Amino acid sequence: MKRKRIKAFIGTALMTMFLLACSDILEEQPRSTYEPAFLQTERGIYNGINSQYAHLRYIFGQAYYYNTCLTGTDEITYAQSADENFKVMDISGQGEITPANSRADVLWGAAFSNINTASGIIENAEVLATIPAAVVAEARFFRAFDYFMLVQTFGGVPLDLGAGELKFNTNIVRTSVRNTVPEVYTKAIFPDLLAAINDLPVNGRVTGGVTKTVARLYLAKAYLTYAWWLENPKGIPTYPETPRTDPDGHNAQWYFQQAYDVAAAGIDNPGPFRLMDTYYDVNVGTNDRNAEILLYADHTESSQFYNGSSLTYSNGEAPENFAGWMMTWNYTEIRSASKADGTEPVSSVQREAAQALGRPWTRMSPTIGAIENTFADKTQDSRYDGTFVTVFRGNWPKGGVKNAVLYNANNLPVNPGDPILTFLNEEPGTPITYPNNGGSSNIGAGTLPGRADYVISPRGISRLTYPGLWKLGPYRTDNGSGLGQPNAASTRPFNIAKFSELYFIAAEAAVKGAVTQAGKSARELINVIRARAGKWRWDNNGNTTKIADHSADLVNATPAVLDVDYILAERSREYFGEGYRWYDLIRTQKWEELASTYEIGGTAKGAHTPATVTRSIKPHHYLRPIPQRQLDALNMSAAEKAAYQNPGYNN
Repeated sequence: MKRKRIKAFIGTALMTMFLLACSDILEEQPRSTYEPAFLQTERGIYNGINSQYAHLRYIFGQAYYYNTCLTGTDEITYAQSADENFKVMDISGQGEITPANSRADVLWGAAFSNINTASGIIENAEVLATIPAAVVAEARFFRAFDYFMLVQTFGGVPLDLGAGELKFNTNIVRTSVRNTVPEVYTKAIFPDLLAAINDLPVNGRVTGGVTKTVARLYLAKAYLTYAWWLENPKGIPTYPETPRTDPDGHNAQWYFQQAYDVAAAGIDNPGPFRLMDTYYDVNVGTNDRNAEILLYADHTESSQFYNGSSLTYSNGEAPENFAGWMMTWNYTEIRSASKADGTEPVSSVQREAAQALGRPWTRMSPTIGAIENTFADKTQDSRYDGTFVTVFRGNWPKGGVKNAVLYNANNLPVNPGDPILTFLNEEPGTPITYPNNGGSSNIGAGTLPGRADYVISPRGISRLTYPGLWKLGPYRTDNGSGLGQPNAASTRPFNIAKFSELYFIAAEAAVKGAVTQAGKSARELINVIRARAGKWRWDNNGNTTKIADHSADLVNATPAVLDVDYILAERSREYFGEGYRWYDLIRTQKWEELASTYEIGGTAKGAHTPATVTRSIKPHHYLRPIPQRQLDALNMSAAEKAAYQNPGYNN
């Protein structure tokens, strides 16, 4: 896989702007790079605001950054076709994370140029005095959003891009000084988000526009994260080195309380947002941009121009949405026989632009522990079924294969739409017969007596074959009766923030000692989420309508007293594979405790014996390295560059 990098460094004002064409949707018209004076006009301000939304595509849905958020956690490890980009993030003896190979550079490159544009909007809007406060609040939100992502990932980062702290810079600057973590939070993130909450509208200015609710979510999350940082329960080092004290004199408990109060206010004042009735409704492609989604990096199949990438092919780079390919294994290698004697194999599950399929890259794989333990309840809790593809069904007629019937496991007949391969929910009572190699399925899948579908059990998943990630799969309406455009990047929006997270933030703060409100204890908040998880309207595994309500069962099974581990397990069930996990584990300092070992099968066909893998997670890994490109761009001495880099990453 080629390594793709975004060329940007601190001090450069990269203002790729987009025109706002009407009042209710965000229409983007690419422009060449503007002179800074353009931001001194109303048109320039609005173009700059539009670019704030557009920059999200360069981070979210970008598969290499997506990888850094998940690989190496208890959710995900690298898969059979992984290269250095993925293997090093696993920290399991496949190479070391370095400033040159860490793909957190994606965030660094995209965020700082956008921060500078946001500062230009804020400054020039004040001079113009004709820009509504609500519009300026959008820029304040995005500046805080980017700084929050950066400070979690790298530690303290520069507030001065060359013209003074939080000032718009118009000149290339070849020196940089990092601020401390408390300075980034108290000077940039908190003030901008508080202003955004005050000035943003309840309903977005444009479709997908930021609102009071999304600003409350990020302020609550920032308070929560900073509270953990102040508390520092595992003694993880920070950088630049600074005392774990708050400049405003507050302690960790004060910030946990603020996180709870702000999240509770978001729940009580939802505006147009709400929880979907079922978990399936949150992530099904037919229901994209639903009322639970607070922020997304948008894409569309209706126009290549507005999609931001081709509708028919992909280069595998931003601003495309290609994250969903990474956990899609090469199901197209499955073979079924044309003849009843098991001969003349053909591809029975062909590459299709459908949510359960899509383009396979086999770069990331769920761990056995995630399948067995995180999703232990696969019958009452709908989130396993609403997260994974566990049944791969025959679609060969769409690819031009004329056979009405094919012959599959045990040489039994299968029809189009029938299961060809099933990942079982649990270990079967009758042992599965696995081949030592590819076998008749060509992928090393097993058989059970009397079943026409090949099978793999939870303990049989490997780096080569594993349940796919359904929730990020492609969805298109232009496939017709064929396979559509499975090689194109996804035209779905990439979801960034959900209304449901307000419940998790408030619950976590409550577990950490925040005084709760009536009806909003940690258990009550989590049970809102769990009650929804018990409601079914569709069964992906069975490909059929399923009307069931196990809410009472899930609520009753919730422990009377919750701890952080339980909150984290619930977060994994809710947001598995969406890019939350590394940030959750470093915030709570539970990364080594929960992810230092994992189980997975090998990379060869027929390799279904789990191996226990040990990770070497060190304290310095809780921060990603400053990208090598940033260091190379600085006109500073070797000693100064070494001091600029996070400890543990200087060779």
